Amino acid sequence: MPRIPLLDLLRSYGGDVGVFAGFETIMSYGDPFSEHLAVRRDAAVFDISHMGRILVEGPDSQELLDMLLPRDLGDSKDGVMIGPTAFLNDSGGFKDDVMLYRFSNERWLVVCNAINREKILGWLREWISRKGYKASIVDQTLETAMLAIQGPRVVEYISKIPGFSEASSLKPLEFLENLDTSLGRVDIISRSGWTGEDGFEIVSRPGIAAEIIARLRSMGVALAGLIARDSLRMEMGYVLYGEDIDEDINPYEARYWVFTRGKEGCIGCDALRGIGRRGVAKARYMFRLKKGLRVIPRRGYKVLYEGEEIGYITSGSYSPYLERPIAMGYIKSSHALPGLSVDIEVRGKLYEAKILDYPLIKR
Repeated sequence: MPRIPLLDLLRSYGGDVGVFAGFETIMSYGDPFSEHLAVRRDAAVFDISHMGRILVEGPDSQELLDMLLPRDLGDSKDGVMIGPTAFLNDSGGFKDDVMLYRFSNERWLVVCNAINREKILGWLREWISRKGYKASIVDQTLETAMLAIQGPRVVEYISKIPGFSEASSLKPLEFLENLDTSLGRVDIISRSGWTGEDGFEIVSRPGIAAEIIARLRSMGVALAGLIARDSLRMEMGYVLYGEDIDEDINPYEARYWVFTRGKEGCIGCDALRGIGRRGVAKARYMFRLKKGLRVIPRRGYKVLYEGEEIGYITSGSYSPYLERPIAMGYIKSSHALPGLSVDIEVRGKLYEAKILDYPLIKR
């Protein structure tokens, strides 16, 4: 089983080891609620090295990606991320949702979900072979580390590390390559995040990532694991592949706008146009339960209105910020009414919840 490169170091810092998407990684540092609130109120650093990092190079790289992705790449710019977008199947279902880094029209980085890394590698290889594209792919996942530093004070902290001041001027979705810092050369630093807060992602050699973590810890920046990352993304209504989206869910149902309307010639684009014309029978929404409840809605739990089943839960969590259980799921289009009070069935008991749009918190 693969493991994140810094697993032993992070375990020595108090990290609890678990398995996520086939990787041994850090789930928490003993108190995921405090880790969650550190991101909302100050800053914290996550190791997200489990995420796939696939380099696509060659003269036909943009043509390959433009054919496989439903977002138009024609106006893309060097040094700017594109996304979220997605690889779709012929029916318009999600093969994976991804972020793209454009270095040039002949060199791109695809950041994908860990659970789908082998699938996306195979998908890219298949189409290079089918079409004879002049492009190559390199899986960099296991030889590099990836960190996410998130929170309202993140710029203050990152600017204190010599060499990182240039990164603090990045606009959202911009990135720098080969940044020389006092701790060594950083391959990539980008400005985005999956928590709803300001933040940066860093890709580097593992030894340099270890130095960055040590420096941030010395400033008082908290360490956070994937349990907190999950509750943070839930508050914002961000999907998790394999829970909230998969190959049987399309972007219209998920209300996940990963495509450019009207794009033609890409895998899944014809299907998307047909879905858009017909409409959908269900749509993804959030659910907020009452404070004080000690239940967490889980995948597959039923959503009911006056005893009639109208939907189902795909993922749920406790929100430390809202101090209540929250969930995400799909509702019949006829009942997709934000503000509607419904019931969620949990182990035979009904708990009142309100259908809401995302995000559940405003940042």
